[in-house]
Amino acid sequence: MATTEIPSRTGGEADVSDPVKVTGEFQTPGRFNALDKLATAVATGVPAAALAVGVWLAWDSTLYWQDVLIFLACYIPSGLGITVGYHRLLTHRSFRCGPAVRATIIICGCTALEGPPIEWVANHRKHHAFSDESGDPHSPHVGHGDGWRAPLRGLWHAHLGWVFGDGFANQVRYAPDLLADPVVSLIDRTFVLWALVGLAIPFGLGYAVTGTLDGALLGLLWGGAVRILVLHHVTFSINSLCHFFGRQDYETGDESRNLAWLAPLSFGEAWHNNHHAFPTSAAHGLRRRQLDLSWLLIGTLARIGLVTDVVTISPERRAKKRCGEL
Repeated sequence: MATTEIPSRTGGEADVSDPVKVTGEFQTPGRFNALDKLATAVATGVPAAALAVGVWLAWDSTLYWQDVLIFLACYIPSGLGITVGYHRLLTHRSFRCGPAVRATIIICGCTALEGPPIEWVANHRKHHAFSDESGDPHSPHVGHGDGWRAPLRGLWHAHLGWVFGDGFANQVRYAPDLLADPVVSLIDRTFVLWALVGLAIPFGLGYAVTGTLDGALLGLLWGGAVRILVLHHVTFSINSLCHFFGRQDYETGDESRNLAWLAPLSFGEAWHNNHHAFPTSAAHGLRRRQLDLSWLLIGTLARIGLVTDVVTISPERRAKKRCGEL
């Protein structure tokens, strides 16, 4: 899909300055206490235990076609809720949409159990403000010591360790626009409700398909716990692997990289070097063969009039940042 096919607020080119760039002191406290750490441990630990159960059941030949379908039926909307809703809509304001579409996409993101939207956005904006520098909440390159163990410590921190730390962003500093947004703030306050809805749906689908409690519980296992685990680690891999492995097509001043094999699972987020080069772009896949399912959804919504003011990047701007011939 060519980025110039959809009208943008700047005639096919993003604003020169990133509107979410934040400068100044970065040692500001975030909302992360002992209760938050316990909730994070549950949200990351329980799905991992559930996967072990799922593997054991599948080994015993009890993985059915409906389990796979329920997994996909829940993985796709929750994943797009993060990539299109939390990331491209709320964090970078890559497009605009009405309250109903806005709420639907953000609620889908809540079902991924990656935290309330305002907290997620504040942390990601802080990441962009200090990408791979002191103050970045999850850089694999900064503050991990020397020697051969440093990269391993960095990758662990960027992938999962940081969510148990104290480097969370101050929401008043990094997301004042969302704190003042009635739709987003309401969804943020009711995050637990939407997280539970995200678990009730696969349970209900399992029962609807099989008519049994066992089928409902298997639906909850594969469409709930396992789906959350897979999506968590795909998202975490953007923070870790996409700042360590892959190709740098654009000059960004950090270690962001494109990791092609991760792009389908991450709905296009793994074109991470592209994203850091042009943070406000609604499309992260900037070349013809760079599959970006999130961009396909945004483009479809734009064509039917549910999305407007889509930010795209002109070929001329892309050419200025290229790392040599592509």
